Amino acid sequence: MPTTRPAPFSSEFLAQLERLALLSRRVFRGRVRGERRSPRRGHSVEFCDYRAYGVGDDLRYVDWNIYGRLDRLHVKLFVDEEDLCLHLLLDASASMDFGAPTKLEYGARLAAALGFVGLVGMERVGVGVLRERVAEGWSPTRGRNQVVNLFEFLGRVGPAGGTSLNDGLGNYAMRAREPGLAVVVSDLMDPAGFETGVRALLERRFDVHLVHVLAPEEMDPELAGDLRLVDAETGETRELSVDGEALRTYRERLRQFLERVETFSRTQEIGYHRVTTDTPVEEFVLAQIRGRLLV
Repeated sequence: MPTTRPAPFSSEFLAQLERLALLSRRVFRGRVRGERRSPRRGHSVEFCDYRAYGVGDDLRYVDWNIYGRLDRLHVKLFVDEEDLCLHLLLDASASMDFGAPTKLEYGARLAAALGFVGLVGMERVGVGVLRERVAEGWSPTRGRNQVVNLFEFLGRVGPAGGTSLNDGLGNYAMRAREPGLAVVVSDLMDPAGFETGVRALLERRFDVHLVHVLAPEEMDPELAGDLRLVDAETGETRELSVDGEALRTYRERLRQFLERVETFSRTQEIGYHRVTTDTPVEEFVLAQIRGRLLV
């Protein structure tokens, strides 16, 4: 049964988060006017430019001073402001139930921190929980009065089931009403890969960031002797003897795996951020992704 894990952030950290904003490399059409500047021409209070008057334009925005000087009608243009939708896609498969804190606990706290930034910045924030598919979710909503609800939802997410990142991400991309900033938080440990699912998000014009969460024991295992390993998702068991050669082989395969993820992210021009769970969430947010995902 899922346990409740609230995101116990200090008031000092929350105050620092309030001074940050989400950083997107693309412009999205929001549903309601928010606090994000858009190159679309609108009717906010911030003047942007002029253009020649056209049939049907609102006469209230005609600049009569220019008409008096040039004897031609021009209308004022203003910067439109609109909200962004942050899509937090959290891997909650059984492989995330590893480490202390577990990768899922770490990922949920990270998602809570990013969601807090979005909600207090008047952006819309939604959550998709990834297992074999998008098993549950928190529909996109906005307003800082939703912060507690977001924290409580993320605190209830428990690990279960196998991983199918391609199906889960593809399903979310297909169901999402509109694109936005998608942050995928996962250990990316899926034998079938994750690339097809990420491409599905890109095809829907999401601005994608991968947050690759790993436990320190996965990066540098301290194992020795005869062991019986049990796959957390399939239940498959394997007996092996761990010696120096086995550890060298493991580290080489890990290196290839990380290189594959980094190369894919670079060629697809998506944000890639790797973190181990012994790094405080606060440090990761304020020092490692600030300037890349937050500003």
